[in-house]
Amino acid sequence: MAMAVKLFELKMLSSGLAASLVGIDRVTFLLSLHRYGVNMIDIEVDEIQDDFENA
Repeated sequence: MAMAVKLFELKMLSSGLAASLVGIDRVTFLLSLHRYGVNMIDIEVDEIQDDFENA
């Protein structure tokens, strides 16, 4: 699990592939990320502001 989380954090695996690697569903994988100190969504503040301005 730790390896799958790290690969997800490094953007080397999607959440779906990381979940498959450890044999769990994607939602369970995403909900488990907090135990490893990894955010489900990795978006910078400026990206959010740009999206908001372009909406």
